[in-house]
Amino acid sequence: MKNIERRKFIGSVVSVFGMLSLEGSGSGNSLMKINEQDTAGRTIRLKGKPDSRIIHYDIITIGNLSRNRYWGESDATGVRSAICTCSIITGKDFHLIIDPSLADETAMTTELNRRTGLTPDKIDAVFITHQHGDHIAGLKHFQNAKWFAGAEVASEINKSGRYTNKFEPAGMSLLGAIDVIHTPGHTPGHHSLRFDYRGLSIVIAGDSIATKDFWDEKEAYYNVMDAGESKRSMQMIDSVADIIVPGHDNSFFNL
Repeated sequence: MKNIERRKFIGSVVSVFGMLSLEGSGSGNSLMKINEQDTAGRTIRLKGKPDSRIIHYDIITIGNLSRNRYWGESDATGVRSAICTCSIITGKDFHLIIDPSLADETAMTTELNRRTGLTPDKIDAVFITHQHGDHIAGLKHFQNAKWFAGAEVASEINKSGRYTNKFEPAGMSLLGAIDVIHTPGHTPGHHSLRFDYRGLSIVIAGDSIATKDFWDEKEAYYNVMDAGESKRSMQMIDSVADIIVPGHDNSFFNL
């Protein structure tokens, strides 16, 4: 790994959930537990595992949509430039950036450093959820990294001849620590990433989930290619995610 020297994240699920009881699900092993319960006696069962090679994750840019029906805007016309949510996952021996979002090199470098203390040359790998332009806008700034995408997306971008670097198909796992999951609907070859962090299951969903509002209504964005597939992908994400990082919004809990 390229000289990982950054602040340690010290978080507490207790501070977020307050007086709730949290227990692991899945095989029946308790992953994390808080003995206090709220007045309703609710128990939150986490989907993640306590053992993980992931040290930390960050959001580099919080995305926005070009038009948002939940803000009273028409699907027919864009009213602003779209920026995707760009994230980074730090493992024991890698830094992986997902959907680099900023076309301007200075802006991408500044935001990466502001959020993580890193520079583009410290990034070991890039993953693209799908090939839409707002999700590859900053790709060219990471020439020294390995580039990954789902097989269909990797093949399509490589055949385009747009870049000197070639994408490698990600397969079902990435860097020995991250699950690559097929989440079609927005595009046929769309893939998301899932990983465990401090007992939580995190899904970086790309545009399979546009924003929290679209998630709450289980609706796809206006340019979805297959609405039925999109709903099935959201159902699958719902079954595995404690925290969701959508394609054009801040992260949110799914408990």
